[in-house]
Amino acid sequence: MAYNSLMLQSLFVFDIETVPDTQVLPSLTGEHPKDEAQGRDMLEQYHLDITNGNNGFPRQPFHKVVAISFLEAEIERDGGNERYHLQELRTGGRVEATEEELLKGLFQHLSRTKPRFVSYNGRTFDLPVLQFRAMKYGITAPWLHQSGDKWNSYNSRYSADWHCDLLDVLTNYGAATRGLKLNEMCSILGLPGKLGIDGSKVATMYDDGLLKEIRDYCETDVLNTYLVYLHWQHHTGVLNSADFKRAMEDAAHYCANDIENRPHLGEFLEAWQPETAEAESTHE
Repeated sequence: MAYNSLMLQSLFVFDIETVPDTQVLPSLTGEHPKDEAQGRDMLEQYHLDITNGNNGFPRQPFHKVVAISFLEAEIERDGGNERYHLQELRTGGRVEATEEELLKGLFQHLSRTKPRFVSYNGRTFDLPVLQFRAMKYGITAPWLHQSGDKWNSYNSRYSADWHCDLLDVLTNYGAATRGLKLNEMCSILGLPGKLGIDGSKVATMYDDGLLKEIRDYCETDVLNTYLVYLHWQHHTGVLNSADFKRAMEDAAHYCANDIENRPHLGEFLEAWQPETAEAESTHE
């Protein structure tokens, strides 16, 4: 069945956390590292070599997925306007789940829901990583590649109704500025942004067995992404001021209602400036 963007009934705001996949080194470079630290150094050196010393960050296929967090919200349409009803925020799989289990669960879930993707740099990094790693385990996703048409689909860069990569739309697809960080956008919008952890610390946390902490951090990044998306949709007129305010308050209430079980949501709420969001919502 061919899908169009109006058939997408929910938002899927997502983020992933990864560590370098050093297990590829024997087949990639012929090297056999003695431990993870040496393997990461070797993988970094490989990428420095192929970029003439410009970039040691591993390319997308060489990232092992250790957490996939997402927020789902129902889309309600009224003509050209939309309303969003937050359903849940969580991280897929068990804390101890393997990468293969995480990916199988994700793609099975998405094959049923077929949502609109919302991400921050997800078109360049997160989604390609997920696709490459799914291929590693023989996981298929025909709906991802066969929905829509040539110009309007998950794979079309300018189809924000299918996949709204906020880094793209906020920078006018690179024409306005390059490399705008999520944390920078959060800082001007009165949102919490990073709470003492960033992606550079994930590998060390993973080595120390802090998988729950990685998952919690990933969830707060998803929350930040969703709130930035609400601001963007309000700015473009897709969300009117009343629905923008309601969606922001809905997110704050969601955090407040689960603080006992998920302290990181309490930390996020404490760092938030909801009065800023509410004040802005009074301006069309």
